[in-house]
Amino acid sequence: MEEGLFFFEPFTADFARQLKVDKIYYQGKTKYQRVQLFHNRIFGKVLFLDGKIQSAQIDEFIFHEALVHPALITHTAPRKVLIIGGGEGATLRETLRHLSVEKAVMVDIDRKLVKLCQEHMPEWSDGAFSDVRTRLIFGDARRYVERTKQEFDIIISDLTEPLKEGPSVYLFTKEFFEKIFLALKEDGVFVLQAGGADPFYNQFFASCAKTLKDIFPLVRPYWAFIFSFSNPWGFVLASKKTDPLGLDEKEISKRMSSRGVKKLKFYHPGFHHGLFSLPVYLIKALKKGRILTDKKPFIWEA
Repeated sequence: MEEGLFFFEPFTADFARQLKVDKIYYQGKTKYQRVQLFHNRIFGKVLFLDGKIQSAQIDEFIFHEALVHPALITHTAPRKVLIIGGGEGATLRETLRHLSVEKAVMVDIDRKLVKLCQEHMPEWSDGAFSDVRTRLIFGDARRYVERTKQEFDIIISDLTEPLKEGPSVYLFTKEFFEKIFLALKEDGVFVLQAGGADPFYNQFFASCAKTLKDIFPLVRPYWAFIFSFSNPWGFVLASKKTDPLGLDEKEISKRMSSRGVKKLKFYHPGFHHGLFSLPVYLIKALKKGRILTDKKPFIWEA
C-alpha cells in the first residue's frame, strides 16, 4: 500500500473494490491480525483488518449507533454493560452516552490494535477510554465470559468477521451464545453485528439469528445500510424478556431523554421500528440459516 495509489480490497473471490490512498497512518501486523489504516478523500480515515474494512470516519456513527442504541433502549435501566471486541472505542462511546450506565467492561484480545486506534483514531472513542465508568480488559473474550461471576444487563458483540485463523471464529457459536445467556441478568439483552445483509452474502446473518433463536426466547434481526461497506449490514438483538418492538415512539423518547442521550446522527425514536423492518429476501434468507457450533462454525471464505 502506497500513498497516491489504490488499495485493493478483495471482498470475495468474485467481488472487489479499490480505494485511493491519500495518507498512510499505519500498516503492519499485531499478534492477531493485519492492520491497515489510511485516509481516503471520500471516507476519511479508514481501518482495515485482515483486508476487511472495519470502520470509516464518514459513517462509523451509523454502524455504532445502530449496534448500541436499539439494545440499550430496549432495556428499562441498563447499568452494567459488557462489550466484546470494539477496538476502536466507538461502541464504548455510544454505550456511555446512556447516563444510566454505571459500568462498561470492554474485553478485546488485541492490545496493540486498541493502542493504535487510540493513537490514530481518537475521534472514534472521543474520551470513552478515560471515562471513570470504563474498565478495559485485554484478553480472550470467550474465556472472560465463561469465567466471569458478574451478570450484565447488556452484552454487545462488536467483533471482526469469522475469518479462517482469525480471532473471532468461536465467538459466533451456540456454545458461546449459551455462555452469553448465562452472563446476562434475567431481563438482559444481547446484540451483535452479523455481517452482510445483501441478497447474496447473507448466510452469516441468517445463521447468527437461527443460532440465537435456539437459546433466547426473543430474537429480532435488523439492518442498516453502511456507505463505507458498500452494503446493507445485519445485526441481531436477542432478549430474555423485553421485545424491542413493544416500545412506542413516546417511550423511546422518554428513555433517551432521561438518560441524556442526545445529538445522535443516525438513530432516533421514529426510526427504531424501521430498523427491524426487513425486506422479503431477508425474511426468506433467515429461514435458511444454520445453527453454528464449535464443531461447525461459520468461516468467511474470502
